[in-house]
Amino acid sequence: MDLDAFREALLGVMERKVHWAWPLFNSGVVPADRLHVHFEQEYATYVRDFPVLVGWAYVQCPIAEVRRDLVENVYEEETGGLVAGRPHPVLFLEYPRGLGMDLSRFERVELLPAAAAYRAALDDLTQRSGWEVAAAVTTIFIEGTPYERGELDSSAARRPEDALDDHPLVRHYGLSVEFLALTKAHRKVEGSHRKSAWTVVLDHVPPAARARVIAGMERALAGWLAYRDDVARACGLSRP
Repeated sequence: MDLDAFREALLGVMERKVHWAWPLFNSGVVPADRLHVHFEQEYATYVRDFPVLVGWAYVQCPIAEVRRDLVENVYEEETGGLVAGRPHPVLFLEYPRGLGMDLSRFERVELLPAAAAYRAALDDLTQRSGWEVAAAVTTIFIEGTPYERGELDSSAARRPEDALDDHPLVRHYGLSVEFLALTKAHRKVEGSHRKSAWTVVLDHVPPAARARVIAGMERALAGWLAYRDDVARACGLSRP
């Protein structure tokens, strides 16, 4: 697989990272008393442990330049020391806090079946599939969006960035903007994170590992789509 085909295959995966239920979440269709399910599953499936998942890529990687990029990501996610001021998993909990949810629930989340399967896949992909797969799955798939092409091509669509006052949680559920701390942090750091992620994967994954990386990305996508299906059902949504 040459570099152009590798890049297109990666972008092809990301452009399929679209779930039917997300417009319903963004339009306030989810009942407020079910919204906690979404937050709890997101937190326990990957948000809480995201720095650890990236850390697995770091500890396996033999390339110092790549390790420096990965450990910077880990440091910011784990501590907020470069931009956010607080760990990103802690900032995530500001969403449910601002909505008046019981935060003790986040200490004892029981994963839905597809969420547990997705997390098991992420553990396998980050711990037992080589640094190349771990780096791609964490920094491109988990952190990325369907608008990744816009990160590489200035003529392509970039990810939308609505005003904070127009955030779905603010508009439909009455969340105060002050509780969007993670959204604000992501907007400050994501530009450098996206550039770093694509540089690491496109410049440093050797040709022999490219097919394995694409297979890992496809596995992550399949797990994510099933996971989102489970969360949507638990939130009372039906596929249109």
